[in-house]
Amino acid sequence: MSKENLTVGVVGLGLMGSSISAALLMHDQRVIALSPIESPINQAAPERIAGYLKELYGQGFIKNDPHDYLKRITYSMEYESLQDCEIVLECVVENLDVKNEVYKRIEKVVSSETIITSNTSAIPINILQENVQVPQRFFGMHWAEPAFTTRFLEIICGDKSDVKTAERLYDIASSWGKEPTLVRKDIRGFITNRLMYAMFREAFYLVENDYATVEDVDRACRNDAGHWITFCGVFRFMDISGLQAYYHVMKDLFPTLNNQTSVPALIEDIVTQGGQGISNGRGFYDYSKEESKEWEAAFQEFSFEISRLAAKYPGDIVDKRLKLKADSGKINKK
Repeated sequence: MSKENLTVGVVGLGLMGSSISAALLMHDQRVIALSPIESPINQAAPERIAGYLKELYGQGFIKNDPHDYLKRITYSMEYESLQDCEIVLECVVENLDVKNEVYKRIEKVVSSETIITSNTSAIPINILQENVQVPQRFFGMHWAEPAFTTRFLEIICGDKSDVKTAERLYDIASSWGKEPTLVRKDIRGFITNRLMYAMFREAFYLVENDYATVEDVDRACRNDAGHWITFCGVFRFMDISGLQAYYHVMKDLFPTLNNQTSVPALIEDIVTQGGQGISNGRGFYDYSKEESKEWEAAFQEFSFEISRLAAKYPGDIVDKRLKLKADSGKINKK
């Protein structure tokens, strides 16, 4: 199953489904984009996806005119249009009943060999597998926003998933410009959310107990982990920056870290009072309409810039450098 011969279905054309569609198109993938219900957000998808490709072109991430890539996408509201897809990516709302109904309709029209994935970030894959006809071909595929600039992708196996199929999916996803992570056993939150939410919990603890302000915590994250985490992960960073020191710090620090299991009061108070962050200007910070707009624009600009920088330092950068040196040595000897 090579990428060139694949047709990939994307079911659900909200912000995430549109972003994923653009990520696939920029890597010359054929896409069937299915809007399962009529809604303003789904109806806006073609314009949104075209806008993403235009921005990618303007930023130099794609070389051809955006219209060349748009020739590879077909929009539909009929599940029958998925019948020739080798992979179908479900991107609908995080509601188990809705997802189960979507899977039922997908399985009714696709081949038994078609890989079906869910972009869920909250529902365990084992639970989603319970109501599908062929659980062996079902996986989680957790993307990050914006999908067309990040290297991130998690492929998650449930208990009934076929690992060899997951490995094949891993290879295909690599051709989409991703550096995928294969999660071989289902666990709630997968990898990235478990790591990030552990950090979020400690951040709330520090603020709620007056060790630091929201601004101070954000500043510390930006200027420490934010400085190195795009280059390498946590284990590689410990190897690079002094493994012994981390061991000794852990012995004293781990017992003091927060292990609270309830939702922190700080976020609960904001949410129950209707706060939605930059969407309505009320979050951990207050935003005017102009500030919200500028933060959104700045994040988009940053996403492109960090993607450019990250592309210079892929996960196999050292292997590539050593190979280049070895090849150069062979040439010099000749």
